[in-house]
Amino acid sequence: MSSSKYSILVYKCLDACSNNLTEALEEAAKLVFLNDPKSFKQKIKKNHFDVIILNVSPNDNEAFNLLKYTVKQLPFTPVIITSKSDKAEFIVEAVKEGAFDFVTQPFSAARLQLVVQRAIKQRELQNEIDYLRGKQDIIYDFDMIVAESPSIKKVIKSLRKFSGTDSTILITGDTGTGKSFLSGSIHYNSHRRNHPFIKINCANIPEALLESELFGHEKGSFTGAEKQRIGRFEQANGGTIFLDEIGEINMDIQTKLLRVLEEKSFERVGGNKTITVNVRVIAATNKDLAKQIAQGKFREDLYYRINVLPVHLPSLKERQECIEPLSMVMLKKGCAVLKKKIVGFSPTAMEIIQSYNWPGNIRQLANTIERAIILEEDDIIGPDSISIPNFHQPTIPPGSHEPLIAHEKELILRALKDNLWVQKNAAKRLGISPRALNYKVKKFGITHPNWRKNR
Repeated sequence: MSSSKYSILVYKCLDACSNNLTEALEEAAKLVFLNDPKSFKQKIKKNHFDVIILNVSPNDNEAFNLLKYTVKQLPFTPVIITSKSDKAEFIVEAVKEGAFDFVTQPFSAARLQLVVQRAIKQRELQNEIDYLRGKQDIIYDFDMIVAESPSIKKVIKSLRKFSGTDSTILITGDTGTGKSFLSGSIHYNSHRRNHPFIKINCANIPEALLESELFGHEKGSFTGAEKQRIGRFEQANGGTIFLDEIGEINMDIQTKLLRVLEEKSFERVGGNKTITVNVRVIAATNKDLAKQIAQGKFREDLYYRINVLPVHLPSLKERQECIEPLSMVMLKKGCAVLKKKIVGFSPTAMEIIQSYNWPGNIRQLANTIERAIILEEDDIIGPDSISIPNFHQPTIPPGSHEPLIAHEKELILRALKDNLWVQKNAAKRLGISPRALNYKVKKFGITHPNWRKNR
């Protein structure tokens, strides 16, 4: 099978119709034939198809219902209708229900090939239009990613270059720093953008099931394997697979994964048929893989195969300049989802957000903003709506009713003096990270003779 083949699901095309389809399309496409409506629905839920072909007769309500179901479930997947009937009203009804095109049987190979090519072209064009309009839940345009700090700007610059290659990428960084988010940006800025993008979190799947999840299994290969299952690598053929938390994979599966990276092939669990795929792999982990190798928990040869293009994502506390613009983006998105009209943050609320250490990084910030939107009854997020467990913000002097921002410099100076101008100790006293304190020191222009050698 050619690695560039398209996948086409065919329903109820029997005998001569099936043979004609195979002869016309087998060089350019992988055809899957089904005759049972229940299996058809399960198949389109679990597998990616570039085109769907339905064989329909004028009185076949079941097939027409499947057409309606498919158009609703997969609005951007073109559905081609074939039929022995050429009645105008029948063709109009099929197109009215959402069919991309209608091919009357018997059909020529040239006619069918042309229709399939047009269908795939339209799907690719629709993907491009959606991408340009920014309809996705995730912003895939690198220019739209919040990148105010030098560290994240450097990351984005690297990813722009990496997206143009097929080499394996390893993204490292703490939990919640955006590894999964950026994997999508890499895929949708690559030449594979019109092919599947499959994500899998290796830590969320029981070890006994992970091999089947990745590579699929044959019917009867183990207890409970009642039918054949197509694995994620096979589903991702032609596109990209994102393996999150790759450090959680056991040594046996690491061996099989190494083979996929080196030979682009594997066998399903319980099978002996070699399956070849053309997949770009992006891996991510929050673990120290070098330490894992030293402990005998991760293969060194696999590490070198996935670490061709390394990217390290800085934590949110290392991206102080990004916190406020990120908060605004999350506020806008959250208000759209929750249907609330909140235009911004009060100075005190933003100071609280910027002062916190954010150990859960962007994910924790997003959850905090969402909770604040739900709690806030005004058109501005106030400090009372910012709920951060186990965080105690710097105290406002007794009797004061002025915003925190008016006293912040005074509080910082007092903490520095009390701690002999040692920023690390002053940050601990204030309940913020040393990096956050350093940001504020620069913001307020605070200086001290002992710091000259460090400035």
